[in-house]
Amino acid sequence: MSIWEVILAFVVVVLMLVALLANVLVLMCFLYSADIRKQVPGLFILNLTFCNLLMTVSNMPLTLAGIIYKSQPGGDQICHVVGFLETFLTTNSMLSMAALSIDRWIAVVFPLSYHSKMRYRDAALILSYTWLHSVSFPIVAASLSWVGFHHLYASCTLYNKRPEDRTQFVIFTGVFHTLSFLLSLVVLCFTYLKVLKVARFHCKRIDVITMQTLVLLVDIHPSVRERCLEEQKRRRQRATKKISTFIGTFILCFAPYVITRLVELSSVVHINSHWGIISKCLAYSKVVSDPFVYSLLRHQYKKTWKDIINKILKRSSINSSALTSESHNRNILQLNE
Repeated sequence: MSIWEVILAFVVVVLMLVALLANVLVLMCFLYSADIRKQVPGLFILNLTFCNLLMTVSNMPLTLAGIIYKSQPGGDQICHVVGFLETFLTTNSMLSMAALSIDRWIAVVFPLSYHSKMRYRDAALILSYTWLHSVSFPIVAASLSWVGFHHLYASCTLYNKRPEDRTQFVIFTGVFHTLSFLLSLVVLCFTYLKVLKVARFHCKRIDVITMQTLVLLVDIHPSVRERCLEEQKRRRQRATKKISTFIGTFILCFAPYVITRLVELSSVVHINSHWGIISKCLAYSKVVSDPFVYSLLRHQYKKTWKDIINKILKRSSINSSALTSESHNRNILQLNE
């Protein structure tokens, strides 16, 4: 193995470990907190977490083996199943992010009618569509034998080995990425920019009220005034940072891989194998970032996983105290004997 391959293998191992830990923690929070389970977005986050965990335990280990051995890991049957899962899970996770953005758009732009427009039944219908949409492409690819081990990405994915099917495969790949990556990106941009517009409008209203209050309070201490102005600035930046993170991580992680897949269809451009694996690693990094972007850094999830950790530590502390007390009593009895 070259130094580049060693580095890429190490990166995949780190991504696997962090992704597994973070997504399991999200799943634990969902199972532990009744409040999270009651919320409609929890269904979308649960579906996204399911896709991320399955991607972590199925696709990423085989990509690691492909980097190390530079050949197809396992038999054709295993590779076909993993390639099927890769196409399905990637599409499903993209559409789940789009569903989360639609939920936020309805909650912010139509707050009074949110509970009537986004119920559990509506969320279940959206999830049903994402599954139907996601599974249709890998079924077509598998039926046409367009799934296999691709050396450029060192992974089992969409791959056409027959030159006579090149035109059909190009059309299929273009439609697939248009209706998965591009569609999800358009939905993300539309919904979150609408959310940002409403957030900025409310910030302006709050700023006007704050400035009027500061003008009326003539005797207010300068430090208090300064803190109010700093809070104004943070409030204006908060929504922009969050929305930039949602859209930015989606583009940064998926765009290089999708563009590489489309450029690869041209026989004129030669793509370096190291870049192919790097683009694949970037796509895998979305599995790592999703738990933090959509769940763990939110106040409700922070509180939940802190409660879980405190409960575990408290239980271990009680058990340790009980064992210590029992040992102490045994020692006293032995001395008395």
